[in-house]
Amino acid sequence: MFCGQRSDPFMARPRNMKVEWLVYAAVRVVVTALQWTPLSVGYRLAAVIAWVAYKVDKRHRTVALENLKIAFGDAMDDAERDRVVRATYRHFISMIIEIAHIPYKLSLTTWRRYIRFDVERDVLRHILRKKPVLLVTGHYGNWEMAGYLFGVYGFSPWSIYRKLDNPYLDRWLRQFREHTGQRMIPKKGGFDQMEEVLASGGILCTVGDQDAGPKGLFIDFFGRPASTHKAMALMAIQHQAMVVVGAARRLNGRFEYEVDIATVIKPEDLPTGPDAVDVLTRQMMAGLEDIIRKDPTQYLWLHRRWKHKPPEPKARRKKRVDAAESPHPTVSPAETNLTQVPGEIA
Repeated sequence: MFCGQRSDPFMARPRNMKVEWLVYAAVRVVVTALQWTPLSVGYRLAAVIAWVAYKVDKRHRTVALENLKIAFGDAMDDAERDRVVRATYRHFISMIIEIAHIPYKLSLTTWRRYIRFDVERDVLRHILRKKPVLLVTGHYGNWEMAGYLFGVYGFSPWSIYRKLDNPYLDRWLRQFREHTGQRMIPKKGGFDQMEEVLASGGILCTVGDQDAGPKGLFIDFFGRPASTHKAMALMAIQHQAMVVVGAARRLNGRFEYEVDIATVIKPEDLPTGPDAVDVLTRQMMAGLEDIIRKDPTQYLWLHRRWKHKPPEPKARRKKRVDAAESPHPTVSPAETNLTQVPGEIA
């Protein structure tokens, strides 16, 4: 045990690789079963699972309702918020089932049956010239589809991901994602590799609406400051990358999607100056917000997007701390006069 550290029995517990392999095997069985199940049946199954999840998952249901209250305020009443949360559960479960079918549905010759994707000429020209592109999406629609679809196109994008604790599942999921040519960069410890991708004129895909903790950059998201990672904006500016904000939105409740490109920022239009990172991050979040507003039911309201609050200004914090540490309570002038004339108090 290091000096000053408290021993944690949970951290010291060895990994049970047999249990992790059994979990991996169970997941593989479920995914295989889903792949053999027609999507029409899968969607009905998703509706049942979503109904049960909504009923028993009180914690995430409460988080989702609170998030919608923050995002839409009085513009969305209680009944509408409840409807959106129910639909969010159903969308998320349906998306998981769809992911199992993606390798068999999407190929270079078949993807047009399922996806409306018109790449802007400027974006396509930029990619073909081997110039860097930062593709930003959010927990909206089917966020796994963006990198997969670019891989089908033959562009070999790099996608940032969080490694799973289970090594068997992590290796299998990585192979699944890299099936069409996209490559994965671990979020933890992968910063240098991300820089190399942009420096070499590659495509870097990221989910941009993740909470960045108390030290993140607080940017308004639906009118309330939300902790946001600033590294992506910093790298885009440093490498003069084209920034594309978009998402894959489901249509008609089926395996039919349209890729909605909300924002395209060319290298020559990237912000400059001391606030450049703040401005670019704000532009990216505004693009995601525009996409979400078109169909709020496809956003993952179940995660705590406003988990952290902006740090208190130093002057205000110092004043509050000084007041708390003061041995004498603060007394108003009127109260001071009264205490000097105790005979006048009944």
